[in-house]
Amino acid sequence: MNALAMLQQINALAAFNQWCGIKVAAAESGAVEIQMPWRPEVGQYSGFLHAGLVGTLIDTACGFAGVTVAGPNLLAANFSVNCLRPAVGHTFIARARVVKPGKAQVFTSCDLYAVDAEGEKLVANGQTLLTVIQP
Repeated sequence: MNALAMLQQINALAAFNQWCGIKVAAAESGAVEIQMPWRPEVGQYSGFLHAGLVGTLIDTACGFAGVTVAGPNLLAANFSVNCLRPAVGHTFIARARVVKPGKAQVFTSCDLYAVDAEGEKLVANGQTLLTVIQP
């Protein structure tokens, strides 16, 4: 099974991801793109994407990027998010990549974009440290 099909299958099992409307758009070894449409339920009081969902997209994309090199037994040990501007758009795109794979830990990085009529705007970035869980 290729990386895209595998991640789409994993994503389909995650009820929260389904509620959010997260779709896996692209995947290859060490890199993933996920997308989520805007809807009012994911906004905060000012009409921007809620920071919790900003973190969700970064964490999810980083985790999926890690899966492409280390398999599905990963758990986030730490993640950080930098909110760079208000996240406003009709679609949100998270592009994550593996920075350094390892046997016990996988380091990843992600950029989050809001898409509107003018195109993509970088709204946040972040990093995740994933721990490989032994079954």
